[in-house]
Amino acid sequence: MTTSHSLAAEALVAGYAERAVLEGVDLAVPPGKITAIVGANACGKSTLLRAMSRLLSPREGQVVLDGKAVHRMPAKALARTLGLLPQAPIAPEGITVADLIGRGRHPHHGTFTRWSRADDTAVAAAMEATKTLDLAERAVDELSGGQRQRVWIAMALAQETDLLLLDEPTTFLDVAHQVEVLDLLVDLNASRGTTIVMVLHDLNLAARYADHLIALAAGKLHAAGPPQAVLTVETIRHVFGLDSQVIRDPVSGAPLMLPIGRHRLAAG
Repeated sequence: MTTSHSLAAEALVAGYAERAVLEGVDLAVPPGKITAIVGANACGKSTLLRAMSRLLSPREGQVVLDGKAVHRMPAKALARTLGLLPQAPIAPEGITVADLIGRGRHPHHGTFTRWSRADDTAVAAAMEATKTLDLAERAVDELSGGQRQRVWIAMALAQETDLLLLDEPTTFLDVAHQVEVLDLLVDLNASRGTTIVMVLHDLNLAARYADHLIALAAGKLHAAGPPQAVLTVETIRHVFGLDSQVIRDPVSGAPLMLPIGRHRLAAG
């Protein structure tokens, strides 16, 4: 099992150029749990993940890992504890799948550290878990969008961090592969105790797979807690401007959101 780490945002203000996207966000990530960040487009979900991983420096406030501001930690030390799969990552031209996944081991290597059996084991396990072994010798830029996404997830898994942040990990995947990836993350959480934070667009998958939901609205924290407390008719209306019904998912028991559109009347 991994060591539990505390990750929190404190009065966090972050954005781009002259525009603030996040405004005074305070939140704590439950250690050893799966957290999903949800919200409408442009509400700050990806910005929050980038700030939490120190890719984006805060304008005010801070992100704290085990009591230390992440933006003051050495990059390699942080990368041994916290891994990030960003939205739409870019691979070097011509790199093979095996080489890209192997780059996930970089934080574990010092200046004079050689590739080890532990590196081989971590990469092989990541490729097996993501079903990318048969792609090992192929160039990443020749793969389909879904295949590339699984390769990037494998690289993040090979990093073997106790905290894993994923920005829309199911992008480009059909529904079967979306479920497969989310099942994989649940297995990782259950077997290693890895704390997982992910941005998801699908509210029902977020409610089914996450222990904790964070709902953002216009750059501010609107609600946080277990799915049953967060995924309510009122929250969905406030965060998404959408009327809905929320029922119990007959498969998982989680809340299940049913949108009400303009053409909502049953025929007959």
